[in-house]
Amino acid sequence: MNKNRIKIAGIVKNSIVDGRGIRYVVFAQGCPHKCENCHNPHTHDFSGGEWRDVSQLADEIRRDPLLDGVTFSGGEPFFQAEMFAVLAEQIHNCHIICYSGYTFEELYQEEKNHNLLKRIDVLIDGRFIESEKSMDLQFKGSRNQRTLNSKESLKFGKAIEIIL
Repeated sequence: MNKNRIKIAGIVKNSIVDGRGIRYVVFAQGCPHKCENCHNPHTHDFSGGEWRDVSQLADEIRRDPLLDGVTFSGGEPFFQAEMFAVLAEQIHNCHIICYSGYTFEELYQEEKNHNLLKRIDVLIDGRFIESEKSMDLQFKGSRNQRTLNSKESLKFGKAIEIIL
């Protein structure tokens, strides 16, 4: 991994589908889950994407006066947990949502994930499961996925669900 750089698949600067309000979305490059009928299959390949300087990316985000928040999506942001935590720290005044194919319980077991978990506000966890797909879910693709208060979940060591 390059120091102070993050590998991304792309950016959407004014999304209204990746959380409440207008959001800046950073799509991580690389995903081990390869969920069937994934919405972002182009993000799976770890050799794809482009390297971006974390500080420059944070500057871009901070300069946008219209944003209600930032969303980390994928790919799998927790494969680059250290650099996404650095980015989250640099944009600490933003509301941050992070999608992960891992469950909170899986992420919690690995100490290296705690730094990112404590810097994001909402974790939407769990793999996309085609048989659980529903268009009635808000900001999730399948019924097994949960919307969690990341900081409180980390504090108490258990998943604490919330409604966005």
